Amino acid sequence: MSLAEEVSPEALEEQQFEVFPADLCQPLLLSEIFGNDRPLEIDLGSGSGKFLVEAGQRYPERNFLGIERLLGRVRKTRRKACQLSLTNVRVLRVEIDYAVKHLFPPETVFRFHLSFPDPWPKRRHHSRRLVDEEFFEAIAVALESTGELWIKTDHAEYFRWIEKIAANVSSTLQEAPWADEYPNTDFDETFAAENAPIYRLRLRKVNRSPR
Repeated sequence: MSLAEEVSPEALEEQQFEVFPADLCQPLLLSEIFGNDRPLEIDLGSGSGKFLVEAGQRYPERNFLGIERLLGRVRKTRRKACQLSLTNVRVLRVEIDYAVKHLFPPETVFRFHLSFPDPWPKRRHHSRRLVDEEFFEAIAVALESTGELWIKTDHAEYFRWIEKIAANVSSTLQEAPWADEYPNTDFDETFAAENAPIYRLRLRKVNRSPR
């Protein structure tokens, strides 16, 4: 029996909500993924898909793409999206760092969301942290004019690290006031139940005027 014959009709239907690029060495063809040019929001590390799916429900006029490396979470997300027939939601299984630096064409993303990235708290592991100056530079390239990056973390030291690096790229990304207009993530609800602090940073791409 071939692999195609072993896939259930339900799984085949769910696969429509997952992105399978023909070539991961080339930028994504975003208009082909969604079949339209609506504003695109990217959830970096979409986990179980809770935020991604609920955001897709709340804003049907926008497209939402989740980036997640773990297969089980990808399958859970696409199952949710399929059950709700959310044609504006997709998920891609790939590393966040690679996706940000290589897969988004310039000036195509309306908003990035990075919620509770691994803080790698031990000093010897800091080099593994996702957020660095190169990350911010890649985000700025992918963002459309005045596009934004929203970051949340529960880790105070990591947040100070992020703020310090953000200050170094203030010519391309500048802080803007936070706004609570999105659904909670799983971590939001966990930390809220524990009365733990959550640190937030909203960065907007600088729209340079031509000289």
